[in-house]
Amino acid sequence: MPEGPELHLASRFVNRVCSGTVFAGQVEKSAVSKNCEVPFKCDAYLISAVSRGKEVKLTLTPIKEEDGKEDMKPTATEDEDRLPAPMDVTFRFGMSGSFKLTNEDEVPKHAHLKFFTKGKPTQVLCFVDPRRFGSWEVNGTWQSDRGPCVLLEYEKFRSNVLSNLPEKAFDKPICEALLNQKYFNGIGNYLRAEILFRLKVPPFEKARTVLEPLLHKGKVWFEIPCTDAVPDWSVCHSAEQPHLTVTAAELTLSKKVKWKLENPDLLELCHMLPMEVINLGGKGYDPEHLDDSSAFEDWLRCYYVDGMQLLRDSNGRTIWFQGTPGPMAPRGSKVPKAKSRRRKAVDENGKEALSPKGSESGKGKVAPERRKPPKIPKDPSQVRPRSAKAAAKQTAEGLQTGEATRRTTSRSRKKMAAEAVPLVESPEESEIPRPRKSRTRSRH
Repeated sequence: MPEGPELHLASRFVNRVCSGTVFAGQVEKSAVSKNCEVPFKCDAYLISAVSRGKEVKLTLTPIKEEDGKEDMKPTATEDEDRLPAPMDVTFRFGMSGSFKLTNEDEVPKHAHLKFFTKGKPTQVLCFVDPRRFGSWEVNGTWQSDRGPCVLLEYEKFRSNVLSNLPEKAFDKPICEALLNQKYFNGIGNYLRAEILFRLKVPPFEKARTVLEPLLHKGKVWFEIPCTDAVPDWSVCHSAEQPHLTVTAAELTLSKKVKWKLENPDLLELCHMLPMEVINLGGKGYDPEHLDDSSAFEDWLRCYYVDGMQLLRDSNGRTIWFQGTPGPMAPRGSKVPKAKSRRRKAVDENGKEALSPKGSESGKGKVAPERRKPPKIPKDPSQVRPRSAKAAAKQTAEGLQTGEATRRTTSRSRKKMAAEAVPLVESPEESEIPRPRKSRTRSRH
């Protein structure tokens, strides 16, 4: 699923490919999409984009024409009567949304919203969404139930989280709280796994327990053990380990910056890790790097990494982690089957290498055909009725069937008696007495 970094990269992609490009005509929606129509038509307009968390807003700005040439400035006040007003279209990518710029004859199959350029050859900016979970809203604003962006509004984001810690949302495990877009707008499944793994925080630790120490970070930078090892979350919150308190007044500005970079807290990682992903180019949802995700896969340390443990949270989402899950781990939940993101082996010619004969792979094996036993029809009289009405109906049908059977049997017997020929025995044979069979065995 595209997360905050991917949507920010999508907005940068739109701004780059649409810079200096004039679009014209009607915005077209695919017939299969259930989203609303975009009632915008103009002879010349520009497209720009901006992102916020898990949303992207496209702005369609009409421009004026002079002597057949487009002026790249927005419309003036006197031209507002004959040109349409600018329009904002807010996108949410769902599970597989992205933007692509292609030629008119190469439009992708799952392009559900299309913006056409004015020049020749005509190009199309498409919103592509194969799984159709994405959506757009005409003249829409940012959703009110989403908090500040972890990327572009870090200070507001941090203040929003720490000022709302008494809320019920932070009674849940930290892995579930991180997916709450009201407080962590832009964080998704892979980012939460990486954040918790790098801080060694159990995913099912109570969110308030993890975040409350950050309320005092303005006065105390960090409480570190009196060792040279990298601080662990569980160790730093243990009363048995001696701690060294470092206040802000005891550190110079350069040491503060260095300490902050080397020992980020959870909220700082919510900002730093998405920035690292942006510098990598995305995780495969970036339109500029769809075919190359090796850099992102090498960056991952926990998500889809072999050897990590898996559990499902109360929302059914899979969390990757290492070590103990925490005190709020669900009991009796089914552990999802681990999936591997390993790249396929490739031979010298660039083709996929075949698996060896001795491998345990199930590919190429044909399962024997199993024939199902024939179904034996059940006797209706032996079927248990579901209700009193059904029982009465079944009894009536049984009585009718029995009466019809008795009539048929009686008719058959009369017919057989009428057609039978009586056998007449000769008087000689009838008068001769027949010997009785002895019940005792012969001695011979």
